[in-house]
Amino acid sequence: MKASNFLQEIKNIGICTITGVPDSTLKQFCDAVRTDDGKAFRHYVTANEGAAVGLATGEYLASKRPCLVYLQNSGLGNIINPLASIANREVYGIPMLFVVGWRGEPGKKDEPQHVYQGKVTCELLEVMDVPYAVIDDTTTLEQIKEILAKAKEVMDEDRQYAVIVKKGTFEKENAFTWENGYRLVREQALRVILEHVYQDSFLVSTTGKISRELYEQSDALFKNHERLFMTVGGMGHASMIAYGMAQADLSKRIVCIDGDGAVMMHMGALAFLAKQAPENLLHIVINNAAHESVGAMPTGFSGQTYSQIAAACGYQNACTVAAEEDLKTAIVEAKKKHELSLIEVMVSLESRADLGRPKESAKENRIHFMNAVLQ
Repeated sequence: MKASNFLQEIKNIGICTITGVPDSTLKQFCDAVRTDDGKAFRHYVTANEGAAVGLATGEYLASKRPCLVYLQNSGLGNIINPLASIANREVYGIPMLFVVGWRGEPGKKDEPQHVYQGKVTCELLEVMDVPYAVIDDTTTLEQIKEILAKAKEVMDEDRQYAVIVKKGTFEKENAFTWENGYRLVREQALRVILEHVYQDSFLVSTTGKISRELYEQSDALFKNHERLFMTVGGMGHASMIAYGMAQADLSKRIVCIDGDGAVMMHMGALAFLAKQAPENLLHIVINNAAHESVGAMPTGFSGQTYSQIAAACGYQNACTVAAEEDLKTAIVEAKKKHELSLIEVMVSLESRADLGRPKESAKENRIHFMNAVLQ
């Protein structure tokens, strides 16, 4: 099915605003939305999925028009609070249409962080009183029309409806592409970081390609990755995991290697960390202005930097660098100061096509990491 045809049917039921957080399963859908470029829809990439539900609520209050909210099924957790306490028909009754990418579909091989979420996806929607339909590459346009007609009936009752999208549902059309203007390659930046901190620190890395590149680079440089904890799920929570470690053992230096999309998703962590001011925590934010691991759509904060926000929150040291030598200098200076520091690294939007994935299970990596920490 062409995502552009699906969008046309979305338009036909009266939806003109689309908002959410990108997902790799929905890449062709997201590309089609970006290609539309405001012709038929207003489009917003929000900080997190719950924020998209908030935006959809406001749109309905001001216009009586439901919104489409798109998300990966891992984002269902972020929407449960606003869905249950605001949008549900027993509260305000705010209609909206969810388009949910189904990672970890039972019986299909996927990454470990998606396995359990995939099992409970349908159950979560049932518990939240959200009727749904599942579509895949065999679903016809006529069936889509029937599904969306049902969705409109449900929304007319001040309820929500979900379309769960299996991998491979949408055909490849014109991919949306763009450049962010930065030249430093992320993988080289991560190599520099590892060379300066790996042997005397413990690292917590965020979701997506950052962790995958760190895994390969640490093995290449040091023949192990035992000092690296890869936060493969729970996007936006790596910095709080890092703080949990930092406050538990002040004798150890902890380095959080974060992503710009992840920081935006739970930006309140910056204020919390600044208030706690752990002197043994170095926070490094890799900023390519995009959700690259799930299709490279620009974030809702693209073109902006985080170092000034961190400084305003109270980080003792915060800077932005865009060149390898400046990155080296910033790391050396941060290690000298023994204060909460943030280094924002502006990098290009690219990665190797042959980038691998961890060979061990998540639990095996956790055990190896803890053995290194506690020895």
